[in-house]
Amino acid sequence: MSNTVRDVMTTTVVAAQPDATFKELVRRMHEHRVSAVPIVQDGLVVGVVSEADLLTKRDPALHEWHLLEGPHRRAERRKAMGRLAKEFMTAPAVTIGPDAPVSDAAHLLREKGLKHLPVVDAGGRIMGMISRVDLLAAFLRGDDAIADDVSADVSRRVPDPERVRVDVREGVVRLEGILDLRTEAQHLIERLRSLDGVVAVDAERLDWEVDDTVEPVSTVPWVGF
Repeated sequence: MSNTVRDVMTTTVVAAQPDATFKELVRRMHEHRVSAVPIVQDGLVVGVVSEADLLTKRDPALHEWHLLEGPHRRAERRKAMGRLAKEFMTAPAVTIGPDAPVSDAAHLLREKGLKHLPVVDAGGRIMGMISRVDLLAAFLRGDDAIADDVSADVSRRVPDPERVRVDVREGVVRLEGILDLRTEAQHLIERLRSLDGVVAVDAERLDWEVDDTVEPVSTVPWVGF
């Protein structure tokens, strides 16, 4: 299973210096088929240049100055006028550590609207890159491999795993059987959703003997005064 960024990141990194020219950046992206280049100085990631940063050069509207332009448009116009990586890069770079869960990387990419994250060590030195494609690759796993992981997880978390049957089709995990407690079933479902390659968990046929999420009804008669 790929549980950490280290497991799925690309270790061959196409990086550039802050003084790299616009054409050099375009050339590197084109030759290496990448859409983002981390900008590294003295081994440390100081920013990232993406295709979106470079495309400001092709937007005629950004070559026009407006009196009432906001800070975002002003920053975009500066990029459009730039010549060197340090003038185009988005800084500071949003980075992530190699031992972070892949779920953290997915959250950062979605929350920040990014396509790539530089992976850095504790000292801020570049180790790799992780992209949306890297995270989605887990969903290419075969159903048999997913079923093996699910069954292993069920065996670890359920006192009597023989009571739960597992079937996986197109990444959808179907559970059937009965557990002791409702919370036991809920925790199992939540865990299985996070496994690599799992698209969804269908637990409509998974039941429990005791619903421990509700308060027990008291059998002591109420006496009023």
